[in-house]
Amino acid sequence: MIRDKGFLIIFIFLGAVISLFLLVPLVQLFLNVGPFRLLETLQDKEVYESIFLTLKSSFYAVLFVALTGIPLAYLIARYDFWGKSFLESLLDVPVMVPHTAAGIALLVTFQNGEIGDFFKSIGLEFMDTTTGIMAAMMFLSAPFLINGAKEGFRKVDVKYEHMARTLGASRMSTFFSIVLPNARNDILNGALMMWSRGLGEFGAVVIIAYHPMVAPVLIYDRFTNFGLQYSAPVAASMILVSVSVFLAIRFVNNKFS
Repeated sequence: MIRDKGFLIIFIFLGAVISLFLLVPLVQLFLNVGPFRLLETLQDKEVYESIFLTLKSSFYAVLFVALTGIPLAYLIARYDFWGKSFLESLLDVPVMVPHTAAGIALLVTFQNGEIGDFFKSIGLEFMDTTTGIMAAMMFLSAPFLINGAKEGFRKVDVKYEHMARTLGASRMSTFFSIVLPNARNDILNGALMMWSRGLGEFGAVVIIAYHPMVAPVLIYDRFTNFGLQYSAPVAASMILVSVSVFLAIRFVNNKFS
């Protein structure tokens, strides 16, 4: 009993250390900024337009990856094929790539050469555009959604699919009526992780699209030009909005799941 108590005390202490490390800087930031400066900053046109652009770009990035990545995740979860392990490893590479290097890679690919010329011919520019911001966010955060969906599909017993097929359901109907609803929570968690990761993307975005400014770039711009006093309120505003939206989505998902 004494040994068990000592074990719990040690683990509680260690857990408290990391919890405080994660929580205290955020609390300190809001205490430093104060409610009046925070409210004033949220009314700044440059700030709220930047925050809205960040939220919108990350949301559209999630939609695009959901449309293309969920089918890929299903194929990986359900089928064995040549090169599957390599493909799974390849999908995780963006998480490990330095973000500025990813920005350079995207710029080289989509701004110059035949690929860049093709996209320009259909009216898509990546340098200093919202499209470029979305591309940077997608490249570095897509693995979160794809891997989340993949794990969700693996949890769905394939027997349910076989049963639906024997009852006359098509493969597409089975996917949307059986598989997708049962994997919903994992897919949504992956989408939230991707969206959250996109909100904080700086290194790749600042390379490919300094303007229009997303919130992380605006925070950096104000810090380098005006110092901590002018960048801290913007940082607090972005954190407040992001956390509020994140918690609202979590609440709705938990309530109806």
